[in-house]
Parts: sequence; C-alpha cells; structure tokens
Amino acid sequence: MMYRNRFSFCLLAAFLFLNYSFAQNASGYKLSKTFKIKSTGGWDYIAANNGRIYVSHGTQVNVLDEQTGDSLGVIPNTTGVHGIAFVPLLGKGFTSNGRLNTVTVFDLKTNAILSQIQAGQNPDAIMYDPFSRQIITCNGRSHDLSLIDPITEKLVKNIPLSGKPETAVSDEAGKLYVNIEDKNSISQVDLASGKVLNTWSLAPAEGPTGLVIDLKTKRLFAGCEKMLVGVNTSTGEITSRLPIGEGCDGVAFDPADQYVFASCGEGTLYIAEENDQGDCKIIDSVPSKRSARTITIDKDNHELFLPAADFEKGTPGTRPPMVPGSFQVLVFAK
Repeated sequence: MMYRNRFSFCLLAAFLFLNYSFAQNASGYKLSKTFKIKSTGGWDYIAANNGRIYVSHGTQVNVLDEQTGDSLGVIPNTTGVHGIAFVPLLGKGFTSNGRLNTVTVFDLKTNAILSQIQAGQNPDAIMYDPFSRQIITCNGRSHDLSLIDPITEKLVKNIPLSGKPETAVSDEAGKLYVNIEDKNSISQVDLASGKVLNTWSLAPAEGPTGLVIDLKTKRLFAGCEKMLVGVNTSTGEITSRLPIGEGCDGVAFDPADQYVFASCGEGTLYIAEENDQGDCKIIDSVPSKRSARTITIDKDNHELFLPAADFEKGTPGTRPPMVPGSFQVLVFAK
C-alpha cells in the first residue's frame, strides 16, 4: 500500500513538473541579445520605429540599430526625457522632456533637432493619436494632457485631469484612455470636446503605469503593482485581474498573437494570452533582469526591448547607485 502511494505521488509530481515546465515556455520567448549603451543616467520609456530603437537615457535619447545594437546617434538636450513618439508620414519624432517641460521635435532620418515646444509640467508618456492627428503628452505634475499639432509644431490645448496621468492609449475613433496613477483609475477622454467622459476605478489594483489597448476586442490592459487588469473600453467593467510581479512600469501588446507583455522590475517578463472574447490568462513568466521595468515591441518582427542596468548595494530606503557602464537593452524573441 505504501509503495503504491509513493508511486502515485511520484507520478503526480512528474506530471506537475512537466506541466510547469511547459507553461514556463508556452510563449516561446527568450533572451536573444543584449545591447550595451555606454552613456550614463537614468531611463524611462523605450520605443521602436523603422528598424531603430530609441532609448530615453538621462539628458538624451540613444538611437540604436534594432538588429545589431550599433549606435545610430543621439537626440541631445532632452533633460529628464521620458518617452518618444513618431509621425512617420511627416518624418518627425517627438520626445517628452520631464525636467524641461518641453517636447523636442527631431528629424527621423538625421536625428537633427527641429524645434522645442512648451508642454505641461513634467511631460511623461507621449504618443501620436492617428484619429486627431495630434501628439499627446501625459503631464505628471500639472495633471493634464497637452495636445500638439505635429505639422505646425504648436501647442493646441491642455485637457485637465483628476490626477497624475501616467500613460495614454487611443481607440483611434476620438477617445483616449489614460491611467491616473495616484487615483488607481482610468479616465476616458473625448478629444474633440476636451472633456473627461468617465473615470473608472481599478481597485483593488494600485499604481497603474503601462497601458495598452486591443481595438478588436475593445479591451484595455493596465499594468499595476502585482496585477495586470483588463478593462472593457465601452463600460469600464473590469474583465480580468491577473497576478504579476513587483515594479511593473510598462506593458506591450502584440495583436498578431494576442499577447500582452508586462515588464516587472523584480526581473520577470510576464506574458498573457487573450482570446477573441477579450478573456486573458498568464501563459508564461520569462526571467529578464532586475530593473527591467519598461518595454516596447516591434510588431513587425515581434521582438521585445527592455532597458535595464546593474546597481550597487545602497543604503536601505534610498535608491542605490547604478554600476557605471552597465546600462543595456535586453532583446527577447521567439
């Protein structure tokens, strides 16, 4: 009897191990390359466009060849830079400069700076909305959005919000959805009227940062502390709450595979799969690197890019110093 119990237990353990191993490689993603960047300073968002990756880093944006990691130049004088957006038809790129309260306009071919535009206070995330044809910044300190005409390179208007906006996405039909980080909520904004239509609580989730949208299923996915939250874009109903790790500061979405990626600063990349009804489940957790908290995807080749660095041991309660020369971009591929 004891022998049978032991045998049954071993079979069960082996079954669970095999299932666990399969689950851990369900997406097929793994670390494929590491690009080193020599310049110093902190970082925030990373963006991909036309075979190049743009890495916010201290007072500049580093531009790298997406396949080789070779340096293709820098966008200088972007102190406190957070994000990068693109309008390829105009041949222009835009950076949000948090400490300067400005947006830098640069040439996508030459990286030459074209102009500086005044935005709200501490512009953080930045995006291009193809419906309104405007560049939009999320301004953390002034609690508003700045709408910029990319042709005239002029500020059009600011839209006030109820709290600190972290990231915004568009439904490409006139509405914007904005993570309000300090209120643990998402606001639905009508761009034509410049008014907030609805604000939906994400509780018990806290600190929403990264945000993506699936236009087909009408779902938002917000990266919160230890939780990836799915939200219906029409009703604000929470459709899923998925456990992830600590320190998530970015999410990405691949519409081809219907994968949602959450980069967590604890050192894990979580991958969720969505079905055609908008239901979602975690299918993979891939080791990345501590501090790899933001992310972007090249939707053409499905590669993921996560900036990270090594840090020295610091005093408890303070941010430890970065190890000089350790800044890098991790590339994940199938």
